Amino acid sequence: MFKKFGAVSWIAIAAACSCPAAWAQQTNGPNAEESAAESPADQRVRPDAAVVIIYGDRQAQDPGSNSVISSVTIEEVHADHPAEILNTVPGVNVQMNSGQENLVAIRSPVLSGGAGQGSFLFLENGLPIRAPGFGNVNSVFELHHETAAAIEVVRGPGSVRYGSNAEHGLINVIAPEPGQVGYNYMASLSLNSLQRLRADTASAYKLGDVDMFAALSITDDNGWRDASGVDMQKLTWRAAGNMGAWRVVGGVTGVNLNQETAGYIQGPRAYEDKDFSTTNPNPEAYRDAWSSRANVRFERDFDGNTLTITPYAILQQMAFIQHFLPTQPVEKNGHGSLGLNTRYVFGPDNLRWTVGADLQWADGYLKEIQSVPYLGSPTTGYPEGVHYDYDVETLTSAVYGELDWAFATDWRMVGGLRLEHHNYDYTTNIPAGVDGRIRVPASRSDSFDLATPKLGVVYSGLPGGTEVYANYARGERAPQVSDQYRLQRFQTEDTLKVETLDSLEIGIRGDAGPVRYDVAAYTMKKDNFFFRDADGFNVPDGKTDHAGIEAQLSGEYDSGLFWRASASWSDQTYAFNRDVGNAAEDIVDGAQIDTAPEWLADGELGWRGERYSLSLAVEHVGEYFTNAANTVTYPGHTIANLRGSWRFSDDYEAFAIIRNITDERYADRADYGFGNERYFPGEPANITVGVRVRR
Repeated sequence: MFKKFGAVSWIAIAAACSCPAAWAQQTNGPNAEESAAESPADQRVRPDAAVVIIYGDRQAQDPGSNSVISSVTIEEVHADHPAEILNTVPGVNVQMNSGQENLVAIRSPVLSGGAGQGSFLFLENGLPIRAPGFGNVNSVFELHHETAAAIEVVRGPGSVRYGSNAEHGLINVIAPEPGQVGYNYMASLSLNSLQRLRADTASAYKLGDVDMFAALSITDDNGWRDASGVDMQKLTWRAAGNMGAWRVVGGVTGVNLNQETAGYIQGPRAYEDKDFSTTNPNPEAYRDAWSSRANVRFERDFDGNTLTITPYAILQQMAFIQHFLPTQPVEKNGHGSLGLNTRYVFGPDNLRWTVGADLQWADGYLKEIQSVPYLGSPTTGYPEGVHYDYDVETLTSAVYGELDWAFATDWRMVGGLRLEHHNYDYTTNIPAGVDGRIRVPASRSDSFDLATPKLGVVYSGLPGGTEVYANYARGERAPQVSDQYRLQRFQTEDTLKVETLDSLEIGIRGDAGPVRYDVAAYTMKKDNFFFRDADGFNVPDGKTDHAGIEAQLSGEYDSGLFWRASASWSDQTYAFNRDVGNAAEDIVDGAQIDTAPEWLADGELGWRGERYSLSLAVEHVGEYFTNAANTVTYPGHTIANLRGSWRFSDDYEAFAIIRNITDERYADRADYGFGNERYFPGEPANITVGVRVRR
């Protein structure tokens, strides 16, 4: 089925590419002459708020916590790995592993396996980059962040626009809107002392009356650890115009990654050994992945009411060695998907309704093959040969409604409900049964129902534009396909339960002179938590509690001085008992969840002038346990980065970034697995120099 879908997907992509040529003959799109007329010194991407309103999960005045990383920050940070910029947001902890691999936390512990795949929603211009059941724990590398106009991060469950996977939060990378780009051409070239070369280029242009935007990012990284090179390419193309009464925006994104993967180094605080950190115990490991996405957004106004219809297509394949498992099996997976999102916004400004219906079909596969001889006991060992070989066809349908009601002076209420149904049709291509720790379930169908209510209130009558809010939201996720069908010996073949997270938060935000502040406190409870323990076994019925406080502050002054700071404290605990006879993995109610630092912080102090800029940024990750029994810890780390730029002409700018200026020996990820302390060491001190042109 997947191969058949491939042709359908490419037809959809070709249609998205060809549409703008047709628009060019019949449109009266927005005029780009305004941006071309700006002086070179002013040619920056326009304010990020506009694209976030169009494609974002929520507006700035809505209840709940969200952060928007601006195009200026994206450009100045010049992140070679998206974790560098996402970790500036409070409550977010993206761990860099090897190359472009990553694990994500948003108001959560850092999650791996199916939990890491399904607990966070990754969007591109407001559309999912994968079907709900086919997540990727490394999804961040599939996003084209390098040339984005903005990155939206929602902390806590997403709005009713999104259902499964928007449980702990979402990351939405938004490309520049065609016709609203503050330059005609941009190019950037940088070289890093750790043998990393990166090039980014983007162009805003017109074809007839159709506005176009195209961007290309290329990374060639030889790797600072042995046999750990990365070659990566990302392409984004978008077009916008009018088709009669419809505003139409179409786009295509493609990402390709070829990576030599460096595995964990092992031993207590092994990351402190500078020479050992550069070694690679798994030189044979690799990750080859590509994905493509296409969509066309149709929007029309009906006397102040707005109808939006967005068909889209997704295609993805990946092959890699699971270097984190003792026998390093090869996994091959992929899926294709077609979706349709519809939304209608209507009513007066003080009583605004949003209703929508979404449909997404997907067809995917997974194969896992072990080439080494049987390892382990007959009941817990890894057998040689094919572990899993299955196909899964899924269909997700959803309806939702949301009311934005200004029910009194300075008061707003936002409430809604989303109902979602998932159907999985699973077929195994190998005999069902048990071999060692591997259990292959028989072919069958399963279904899951989700209901996610949201209700929030905002009061904006305080001095200085200060707002206070309270917000309740429920996040749910259907099991990942791998949760449900890649089973192990001690699991039954029952249909898993839907994982549920109930969140309650209060917050205050506003301006005090030049200072912008946003502070939130939350408490959350999760049921049916499905995760993988340190021995690689799946746990299907966990419970956890989460509470925390987050603060984000910033200031900018006429002198050019600017600063920003974010900090978060959290208490994340298990709320159940589990006795498996393993001292490292026994769980006691009330114990801290592993890989959940109590403290996270990030800050920057800098100055921007007409020609020069300079800033110092500091990131702190607090101490955390690396195993469920709370017997092994990582002490945390603090690293600092120095950034500077020199605009030596109206069009050209040189920049330099010194990362880890104190040459701190630290771990991007500290882990405990299969009885060993394991680490992905952090990069040593390094410098990036580059030049950027914008016209």
